Amino acid sequence: MNFKSLSLEHNYRPSALSSSPPAIIMLHGYGSDENDLFSFASELPSEYAIISLKAPHRMQPFGNAWYSIHFDNTDGKWSDDAEAIASRDLVNIVIDEAIDTYELDPSNITLLGFSQGTILSLAVALSYPEKVKNVIGLSGYINVPILKEGYANSDFSHLNVYTSHGTVDQVIPVEWARRTQPFLKELGIDSHYSEFPVGHGVSPQNFYQFKDWLANQS
Repeated sequence: MNFKSLSLEHNYRPSALSSSPPAIIMLHGYGSDENDLFSFASELPSEYAIISLKAPHRMQPFGNAWYSIHFDNTDGKWSDDAEAIASRDLVNIVIDEAIDTYELDPSNITLLGFSQGTILSLAVALSYPEKVKNVIGLSGYINVPILKEGYANSDFSHLNVYTSHGTVDQVIPVEWARRTQPFLKELGIDSHYSEFPVGHGVSPQNFYQFKDWLANQS
């Protein structure tokens, strides 16, 4: 169900709290939409307001993307980094809009992404760490070229990251995901990384683990 106006279409579940709730902002994967991750909403803590965003690039015949992927590139899959950076900055704007529109706690914003949505979530958090408290990144990786210039000089002291990946992921190689925790450690960021014996998806065990992780980030 769509609620108030933001720069991106979205689904919204209000918090059970009466004022200044924490929020989970969801970024779906390539070819999906705002209804995908929103299916988790009923199982997530009631104190969180939940906003599931719809990526800006429409695909044919259906679905949306945060940026184009050119599967026929001669060097393999090639991501449109210019579009990714534009989406990164758009999500940054939408965070501010959501805080104002839904009267959220600006110090307690969690980004929850899947696949391409994870790549964007990590890019937003590393480029604008003052906006994000937690990242839950499922089946994705860090795409360094889409991080804001000078990102490494930022203050990441309050940022917490959970990432996970399937060991038999046929879309994004698990080796790419395994680079995430060492990369974050170099920046002094507290992070957790888990693998599950699945493909490009989220197992029930994965869901309950990141839910428990989030509960410990108070």
